[in-house]
Amino acid sequence: MSARGEIRFLLNDREVRLGAVGAGDTLLDHLRLEQRLRGTKEGCAEGDCGACTVLVGRRTPDGLKYETVNACIRLLASVDLCHVVTVEYLRDPEGGLHVVQQAMVEHHGSQCGFCTPGVVMSLYALWMEGGCGTVEAVETALQGNLCRCTGYAPIVRAALDAAGRGAVAEDPLVSEREAVTAKLAEMDDGARVVVSRGGSTAILPADADDLARVLLEVGNATMVAGSTDVGLWITKHMKDISPAVFIGHVADLKRISVTGDALFLGAGVTYSESASVIAEHFPHLAEFWDRIGGWQVRNMGTIGGNIANGSPIGDTPPALIALGAELMLRRGSKRRTIPLEDFFIDYGKQDRAPDEFVESVRIPLPVSGTLNAAYKISKRRDEDISAVCGAFSVALDGGKVTSVRLAFGGMAATPKRAAKTEAALLGQPWNEASVRAAMAAMGQDFTPLSDWRASADYRSKVAANLLLRFFLETSGGETPARLSA
Repeated sequence: MSARGEIRFLLNDREVRLGAVGAGDTLLDHLRLEQRLRGTKEGCAEGDCGACTVLVGRRTPDGLKYETVNACIRLLASVDLCHVVTVEYLRDPEGGLHVVQQAMVEHHGSQCGFCTPGVVMSLYALWMEGGCGTVEAVETALQGNLCRCTGYAPIVRAALDAAGRGAVAEDPLVSEREAVTAKLAEMDDGARVVVSRGGSTAILPADADDLARVLLEVGNATMVAGSTDVGLWITKHMKDISPAVFIGHVADLKRISVTGDALFLGAGVTYSESASVIAEHFPHLAEFWDRIGGWQVRNMGTIGGNIANGSPIGDTPPALIALGAELMLRRGSKRRTIPLEDFFIDYGKQDRAPDEFVESVRIPLPVSGTLNAAYKISKRRDEDISAVCGAFSVALDGGKVTSVRLAFGGMAATPKRAAKTEAALLGQPWNEASVRAAMAAMGQDFTPLSDWRASADYRSKVAANLLLRFFLETSGGETPARLSA
């Protein structure tokens, strides 16, 4: 198959074409070192502080969509056919400060100024969506931005003030959207992209079929979806990920559908893209979803990537295992379906061949009357990783437990069901005595390790107490956020 030997994207108001791009080259380094756009800062180099926040616009079936991303872990090859917008491009229609920038000045929202460009970009993205009107919306947009000088009060006041200023329709990113969309479409030749620099190669398949071919052709490839984890392999561990196969752009892996009794999510669907359908069909996961990283991480991270990397502390696997989710795996033209819980074999080992990939996730819709919940325990509310995740699904008949699935992350080498605890609950009355007896059985299911996130004793106590919390929250009558309709 013929391949294009360059990535193409728009950077603010001009087109960029690059052939010398390595698999591990970051967008931030390109902006600061090659393009001399130094308003975008490097703070943590792990997608945590938000100083590197930029907007990336990509064509979707619903039109051109801009999202905040962390440029420090966003890899350069992944912005092919995108519009990258940095803080230098912000302006009002007359060329002065944008209303968000002006409000930050007037409300003294900046002190040392290091975090300010990233804060401004997050608020700008929210302002374009008309979402700066409430404190809750502003705080959610700023989850991935750290400020240690002014604190958040003046920044929130600036955002709320900006909500009443300017006309979104007159903003350059809105008024120019049709022209930008046309330009990106003109760049798109539908071809596979292969670029290299210094012996490091990045490959962008044309579609899912081409992805299957690439993985058969290229041995020992690193698959990169949102790079919220892989990015840290590069910035923190200096790991060479070449050859890297990028899949975050593959439209075939972005499909979302509800068919029969299940929700189907393509492996490339991000947390942000799935948030509304998750909240609609699994309301108990709405708050949980909002606790996965900050806005930038949720815009980049994918459901399939969170599963496929096999982390014992990944957020989504426990929640999906408790719901009985299944994976569709693909190798060449052959597909197979396995229960999600069977995908995880041991630490760093999954039931997936090197040339096989996760294509989609099937999540059964909750049965009426089923009790469901998922909890994340972490040092910070929006932390990218958790000490313990617990997810629960219990069906009752006549006050007795007829079906039970309890899954935990952070308690073993893999996300895992609590089989002994489930057995202790099955057939028992749904009351505190039965739950406390089951809590005692949890020690037979897990022997957690101590690390910098939490001690083994803490993990064991938290996991048991989450089961008790689940009982207490679901035993006092119908709770819409926990009880399936």
